[in-house]
Amino acid sequence: MTFIIAVDGPAASGKGTIAGRLAAAFALPYLDTGLLYRAVGIQVGDATSHAAAIAAAQALDPSALEDPALRTREAGEAASRVAAIPEVRAALLNFQRAFAAQASGAVLDGRDIGTVIAPDAPAKLFVTAAPEIRAERRWKQLIAQGEHVTLADVLADIRRRDERDSARAEAPLLQAADAVLLDTSKLDIRASVDAARRIVEEARARWERS
Repeated sequence: MTFIIAVDGPAASGKGTIAGRLAAAFALPYLDTGLLYRAVGIQVGDATSHAAAIAAAQALDPSALEDPALRTREAGEAASRVAAIPEVRAALLNFQRAFAAQASGAVLDGRDIGTVIAPDAPAKLFVTAAPEIRAERRWKQLIAQGEHVTLADVLADIRRRDERDSARAEAPLLQAADAVLLDTSKLDIRASVDAARRIVEEARARWERS
């Protein structure tokens, strides 16, 4: 088995930044799986058609993941909607598992990496933070990107996405039983990354001994 780092958690918890830094620290390829759902979501738009979403997922071009539009608030909302469609998740499953199975190992972040995509990953983290903290982080990010949105609206988005992601029947947002919880509410990014690196180093040492 290759060394896979699975990083799960809710929106704006810091998991993407942490996963990217871990990939750099351990020289592993990195996939932000949320971009897959964002790419599908923005193709079908607000009036999500299940048939259109499934077709978009089945025909997804990996080069589409480089589109800056995937980082917008609208793309995040669209991703959460299409991610609740079982056939969309099924269409994207093999892509994610193939990425995880690379001989070099890999880092993946998302909502169901440690529970569905790579349940046997040697290193699993569940990154979270209080909704108000996550909303403020996302709000600052969106303002920096030039979007016009209020903090209250972003907090409402966060709560709505948490509910949708946790309540869906297919692969809900859930901490894997063997994942290490990392609450970043009171940590800056450097401290969060340092804590995550220590968790992974311990997991890698166990994996190498096994």
